[in-house]
Amino acid sequence: MTGQLRHMLRDDDISHDEQKTILKLGLAFQKNRFLARPFEGPQGVSIIFDKPSTRTRASFSTGVAELGGYPLVIDKNGSQLGRGEPVADTTRVLTRMTSALVWRTFGQDRVEEMARYATVPVINALTDDFHPCQVLADFLTLAQHKGGVDALEGMTIAYVGDAANNMSHSYLLAGAVAGMHVRVAGPQGFLPRPDIVADAERIAAENGGSILVTTDPYEAVKDADCIFTDTWVSMGEEAQYELRSKPFWKYQVNDELMAAAKPDALFQHCLPAYRGKEVTASVIDGPQSVVWDEAENRLHAQKALLTWLIAQQRGDMSLLAGVDAQ
Repeated sequence: MTGQLRHMLRDDDISHDEQKTILKLGLAFQKNRFLARPFEGPQGVSIIFDKPSTRTRASFSTGVAELGGYPLVIDKNGSQLGRGEPVADTTRVLTRMTSALVWRTFGQDRVEEMARYATVPVINALTDDFHPCQVLADFLTLAQHKGGVDALEGMTIAYVGDAANNMSHSYLLAGAVAGMHVRVAGPQGFLPRPDIVADAERIAAENGGSILVTTDPYEAVKDADCIFTDTWVSMGEEAQYELRSKPFWKYQVNDELMAAAKPDALFQHCLPAYRGKEVTASVIDGPQSVVWDEAENRLHAQKALLTWLIAQQRGDMSLLAGVDAQ
């Protein structure tokens, strides 16, 4: 098979079947963390952070090492990117030295520019518009608790809170790719971008899913298999918490809202969480919460994504051994 360079910049960069393959590989990595070692050597993987990180840093650094590679972690303040070097110039250098590029940054245009100049796979580890690695981990968690990857098709998921943020956008696109019924609720002025909703509606129609955007959190969670939320205040806006949080209190995930979903509905949060704000302690620390499995699954999902991208580039499908068993 001839190799093909692929990137993961937004959630719809992969097809329905490709998403299933990556998630099944993630389940295989859950069972055997050393299932594949595509970066044996070790080969380097550049992991660049323009924003603070705990879970992304830990999961990608550990994951690259477990895949046999060397995680080259680069912080903004310790690189020329932070001093204004063009993205294209940094990319031209790193793409000759490392086998993949992972970037947690601000504008989506930055990772897209990196991908234009890269000769190795580029992964969006979070931008202002999308967080595809997190949602892969979230769907892996659903598969883990709800009967496997094939059970995701036709599932209903609900995201409530700041529906204009990157998590909302990624749930819309990734859920549409999966063939899910995606329900997103937020206050007026904090709803997803219309172009992303339109993309999600088109993709959902192709895969048997549906999209609903509403200002009513109870409409969103009705019959949901899982409720997702995120902090109401993004990184760098903490000083504005009291002002920023005012529109969101009716979207708090509490026992009453959880009771409006299916009785066995799960709760997920990408973390860090603010107990007593976007979610109550009784929910996030309760029996329906799977946030710690979700956090661990960042490791397994990202290893699966890296392995899948390298398999595509090399044309070596033997790296995906273990998928068919899931």
